[in-house]
Amino acid sequence: MTSPTWPAPPRAVAAGRAGAGAAALHVRGLRKSFAGRTVLNGLDLSLAPGEFLALLGANGSGKSTALRCVVGLERPDGGEILVRGRPADTAPPHRRMAMIFQQIHLVHRRTALDNVCAGALGRLPLHRSLTPVLFPRELREEAMVCLDRVGMADRAAEPAGRLSGGQRQRVAIARALCQRAEIILADEPVSALDPAAAEQVVALLADLAHEQGLAVAAVLHQPDLARRHADRVAGLLHGRATLDTPAAALTSTDLATLYAPDDPGHDHPHPDQEHQ
Repeated sequence: MTSPTWPAPPRAVAAGRAGAGAAALHVRGLRKSFAGRTVLNGLDLSLAPGEFLALLGANGSGKSTALRCVVGLERPDGGEILVRGRPADTAPPHRRMAMIFQQIHLVHRRTALDNVCAGALGRLPLHRSLTPVLFPRELREEAMVCLDRVGMADRAAEPAGRLSGGQRQRVAIARALCQRAEIILADEPVSALDPAAAEQVVALLADLAHEQGLAVAAVLHQPDLARRHADRVAGLLHGRATLDTPAAALTSTDLATLYAPDDPGHDHPHPDQEHQ
């Protein structure tokens, strides 16, 4: 198969990490509670096109809940979520954002190619989306390009259930590409992978940001991976972003603060386990 030609990254990438003014995603004052327990407590975050942001923090700090609120899987209690400067609920999710989960939601009996094609279901007419045999040829060609981009074109005909964990996660990333999302949110995408596969997946997410101009944010529990591959790190503590720093500048003191045991005398609510 010939190498695909990807579209040039948006001009905003050339501006580097341009901040909130050029943000693909901007979260302001996000609040969320479950059964009276505060999980997000006025969270502020921004994510630029072409940027790979790593979200770090202890369990219960609000990382996964933040992503679920942004993509629309949870309804926040307050705050604002802007996509390209517009409220997120006015930007069709299938055109703007894609979510990659810790549990890799692929149909194991379907081929890798069919799973990637499923990323386009939101833009297909109903009669072409009922079964993979009805997927248009143009969609299958696009899905093959996406598989090629993540290094899985040679496994296109393989049932997803026969792939390794790292390979399945790369298929899930290809599905997000086939969704044509501008923003990719990954919730602990490598927590179940061995170190070598985790390195490959996180490096791939960084490449997609830097080479294709996508805005990528990933919840990680491996600070060393964040240092090596992310552009920026946001550290969450008690539902707020208390740290925002270039990944290369992340210090052991920063990590000790983020992952310190909760002070039992502290008044800030800190759920023992974040709502999933």
